[in-house]
Amino acid sequence: MIVALAGGVGGGRMAAGLAAVLPPRELTVVVNTGDDFEHMGFTICPDLDSVMYAVAGVNNPQTGWGRAGETWAFMDEIKRCGGEGWFNLGDRDLAVHVLRREALRRGATLSEVTRDLCTRFGIEHAIVPMSDMPVRTRVKTKSQEHSFQDYFVRLRCKPHTTGFRFAGARAARVPLMLQRSMESTQVEAVVFCPSNPFVSISPILAVPAIRAWLKQRKFPVTAVSPIVGGAAVKGPAAKMMRELGLQPSTLALVRHYGDAVDRWVIDRQDARQAAAIERLGKRVLVTDTLMTNRRKSAALARCVINFALKK
Repeated sequence: MIVALAGGVGGGRMAAGLAAVLPPRELTVVVNTGDDFEHMGFTICPDLDSVMYAVAGVNNPQTGWGRAGETWAFMDEIKRCGGEGWFNLGDRDLAVHVLRREALRRGATLSEVTRDLCTRFGIEHAIVPMSDMPVRTRVKTKSQEHSFQDYFVRLRCKPHTTGFRFAGARAARVPLMLQRSMESTQVEAVVFCPSNPFVSISPILAVPAIRAWLKQRKFPVTAVSPIVGGAAVKGPAAKMMRELGLQPSTLALVRHYGDAVDRWVIDRQDARQAAAIERLGKRVLVTDTLMTNRRKSAALARCVINFALKK
């Protein structure tokens, strides 16, 4: 079994690739929920939905998030009526939020809702939230602390980042489905998808049970770098690194994760850093990591799996 930690566009693309080459019983995708928030009466789960849409093959291939063929009649009318229009909810996407809200109101857990939604989208692989309890990423800036979506969407990542806080993480409990995977002796490797290290992977690692499980691991952890050629493929990871005093490079990420990661998959553009990474005691695979379509996602997934399982 492979357990993948995922969030954002890169996480969705990697999860889709892994699901394309692994049977359902051999893959569990643990998704960041630190981005989740309440908006217009709905519980919005951006990373869960991005991963679900990507694995189902219904995501927008241009943006990497949202639905393909989306329409915006709902948001157009909300804005016309003077409602909050800073966070867009597409018409197709809205159906998911309605179903999630109703299920949560009936007492279902987030993991149960996610499993039901995945089934509706024809997904057999396990896509699991990192916690059934709310964990909320808070972005610290020079002037104040922001909720993640306020920083990311409303403010367009413009404030200078000084740190992060994961509210509720200490009390978080992993869903039963994830607990079973963590207790299984069949786990052969964990893969960190090419997701933002600070706001996609770190919230998952902030959950005590997940952090303790990885510290006691008897299997390798392999990370796919989200930094290519000194820039983030998607999102503000490189900007955040600079503002936190880190050079936006794979080598800096290796040092940031330290002992949490044993093996690194880096892009050909960063091949010159391989020797320095190996001197830090890490195994390195240099390959094409840009997942511009589903075929390339599957090809990268095969490389990552073979590398992660190599003795």
